[in-house]
Amino acid sequence: MGMTITEKILAEHAGLEKVEPGQLINAKLDIVLGNDITAPVAIKEFKKLGLEKVFDKERVCLVPDHFTPNKDIKSAEQAKMLREFAREQDLTNYFDVGQMGVEHCLLPEQGIVVPGDVVIGADSHTCTYGALGAFATGVGSTDMAAGMATGEAWFKVPESIKFVYYGKLQPYVGGKDLILHTIGDIGVDGARYMAMEFTGEAISGLSMDNRFTMCNMAIEAGGKNGIIHFDEITEAYVKNRAKRTWKVFQSDADAKYAQVIEYDCSKIEPQVAFPHLPENTKPISQVGNVTIDQVVIGSCTNGRMEDLRVAASILKGHKVHKEIRLIVIPGTQEIYRQAMHEGLFDIFLDAGAAISTPTCGPCLGGHMGILAKGERALSTTNRNFVGRMGHPESEVYLASPAVAAASAVLGRIAAPWEVK
Repeated sequence: MGMTITEKILAEHAGLEKVEPGQLINAKLDIVLGNDITAPVAIKEFKKLGLEKVFDKERVCLVPDHFTPNKDIKSAEQAKMLREFAREQDLTNYFDVGQMGVEHCLLPEQGIVVPGDVVIGADSHTCTYGALGAFATGVGSTDMAAGMATGEAWFKVPESIKFVYYGKLQPYVGGKDLILHTIGDIGVDGARYMAMEFTGEAISGLSMDNRFTMCNMAIEAGGKNGIIHFDEITEAYVKNRAKRTWKVFQSDADAKYAQVIEYDCSKIEPQVAFPHLPENTKPISQVGNVTIDQVVIGSCTNGRMEDLRVAASILKGHKVHKEIRLIVIPGTQEIYRQAMHEGLFDIFLDAGAAISTPTCGPCLGGHMGILAKGERALSTTNRNFVGRMGHPESEVYLASPAVAAASAVLGRIAAPWEVK
């Protein structure tokens, strides 16, 4: 019996010829990641152990991206702890204000994560890097501390679900719609502690930006990781970025899967997840008249260049509805610069949007777009739990940048083709 791509990567990093689902292994880590919320706890635990040095100063990455530039004294203290630790350890990959971006947009862009890696991050959306053909998963801050110290982590090898997406995508349907449709189908625990392997002709035709979006939200179905096979699109993305050599892994033809689930993409419309779970999805044709107060385009899910281009193509020549606040957040400094040079900022500003420095702030109700009681937001982020973006009596709807842009213009959740 062969192995899946996830099993092969874990076996390689555990120094084993073969692993099986359920097996406990100790694996070597290529990258250990933390941010301004999770890393301070890990740093305190690291120091409790009496350790002087991290296992490799080039493989521990710190990105203060949730509350920076700092919004208050507490967030300033969090960021200061990262800054001082990065100096003490002489970390190669520490990104402060002016260099930082949303961590899961930044690390692939900078070539820090490469295909075949094993990556842990003290952030649940670390699974984003599976789009590169890497095994990447979120962990707790204490696991991050152990990873910084030893360069290793233990895992239970997950079972794999193979998702096969076939057929031609409808207009304005992309990675966000495919993953929302999938989560709506299997539920928020439908892939609990399992590898979600995304395959099929529709996946092969997706851009890297759309692939990152899909893998980013694997955790919203309970997945241990999301992963997509390396191909020419992956290679074109990494070849001029990669800071290290990489190794390509592919699933064997006779690999064993817990399930194989197929979707006909020609039947999938743009999707909207209603409060208060990502599984509460509806196709755009069934949304009805839902008025909103705020639209956010950005985050580690949909803050990349292609996302901004799609949004700008719909907003061009239009104004944001008078009762809507539109916040646009490029994922990194380089995305910010490129969007500016392409003229996208003129489109956003002419429409009446606010453009922010890269931040995760509004996604978790931190800053840059907190909701008041009774307010509704349509967001391109990844979670819409109770109180996720502010007041516990606010509501969050999740959708793609195309739906978000159309909704900002019309003042209600709307299909992109409704904007004339």
